[in-house]
Amino acid sequence: MNTATSILDAITVPESVGRAIPDAATRETIGHAPVHTLADLEEAIAAARTAQPAWEALGHAERSRILHAIADDLEANAEELAVLLSREQGKPLNGPNARFEVGACAVWTRNAADTVLEPEVVFEAGAARADVYYGALGVVGAIGPWNWPMMISVWQIAPSLRMGNAVVVKPSGFTPLSVLALVEIFNRHLPGGVLTAVTGDREIGSTLAAHPGVDKIMFTGSTPTGRKIVEASANNLARLTLELGGNDAGIVLPGTNIAAHAEDLFWGCFINTGQTCAALKRLYVHDSIYDETVDALAHLARTMPMGHGLDETNVLGPLQNQNQFDIVLRLVDEARAAGARIVAGGEAATDLGPLFYQPTVVADITDGTSLVDEEQFGPAIPVIRYTDIDDAIARANASEQGLGASVWSDDPEAALAVAHRLQAGTVWINQHGALNPQVPFGGTKASGYGQEFGAAGLKAVAAPKVISR
Repeated sequence: MNTATSILDAITVPESVGRAIPDAATRETIGHAPVHTLADLEEAIAAARTAQPAWEALGHAERSRILHAIADDLEANAEELAVLLSREQGKPLNGPNARFEVGACAVWTRNAADTVLEPEVVFEAGAARADVYYGALGVVGAIGPWNWPMMISVWQIAPSLRMGNAVVVKPSGFTPLSVLALVEIFNRHLPGGVLTAVTGDREIGSTLAAHPGVDKIMFTGSTPTGRKIVEASANNLARLTLELGGNDAGIVLPGTNIAAHAEDLFWGCFINTGQTCAALKRLYVHDSIYDETVDALAHLARTMPMGHGLDETNVLGPLQNQNQFDIVLRLVDEARAAGARIVAGGEAATDLGPLFYQPTVVADITDGTSLVDEEQFGPAIPVIRYTDIDDAIARANASEQGLGASVWSDDPEAALAVAHRLQAGTVWINQHGALNPQVPFGGTKASGYGQEFGAAGLKAVAAPKVISR
């Protein structure tokens, strides 16, 4: 079994030619990532186009077998990968964090291998018949984020490989080592050229999106960057799957047993220290249980262990980068200045490290405040009081984004009725952000388009062909 050092040695380059990547908590250098050029990108795309036909020709059964072997290897090296991920991204080993993410990589890889996608009979009348078959698109460009770098890369890579595509991956510049380590494991089992990671600046990503040799772009990241990818892809008409930003709303209905749901509410907001696209970002609570809800969340915020991710006791970590830290700092300070009540947190936790921010619960705040209207992507939750459910639904739907939403209630029928009225790609009931590799996931409105996971995810990276006879 390889050790963490051997994996790190395999993916890092000398300081003289690489870019230093810091530990998110301490800012000490972990290693040096290669700085690829546009020439490197051209070489990767050319290699992918050359390797892809033979990879597709292997057939589903052999590609699935290889994906299972990759999943075995991910599990065999899970602890080493989790330690690297924890250091680079900042999320602790325990809780719904680094070990969880690496485990999910294996689960989603196996799911891509095992999901059935048979030809579909779409018309049949007498001797006439039409079937839809699904084949490879060619080359998929996968552009990933820094918040769940390994897991989201697997969401892009594994189904693409299963369907016979070659893949060129462009990791976030904040977390390249985690993705390079992931690709290193995959490439122990894949033919040369089928999967390549190209690290570098935004020019690499924009060139990949516009390249005539790329047939599909999968992107997870911000809405503004997603719009730029749409513009770039007009040159090559590449198909797109875009999972963009979210400002997910949750609505707590009157009569809900808050004590029974408090911890799930907390993790809906604070998973990965709030740095999750589909985290709960705005919480609307009925006046009758408002104070109880605020107090329950504040208690959990004050008592959840936060600190360096390699400490086994911690479940909350730092903001991953300075820009995100500054956003959270600004939004909470603006809320305070506008008269909102900071019930827990509200300050940088400088005793823990330069990018730590206390888990923060903000009450007596309204729509129109930047912390409510903008995606904070960090450990601060605004809790908004409401009295009329129609008003709460209207405010929840007022955002331009529609990735996820949730309803919290002990009345299943009432919760379902509200869920049907919320404008989001996924609406959870008494949970928020829970994902299943068999259940399609994707956003609406400015949160993007296209779906991932299960059969829908395989179809998204496939070329449908209708044969009529």
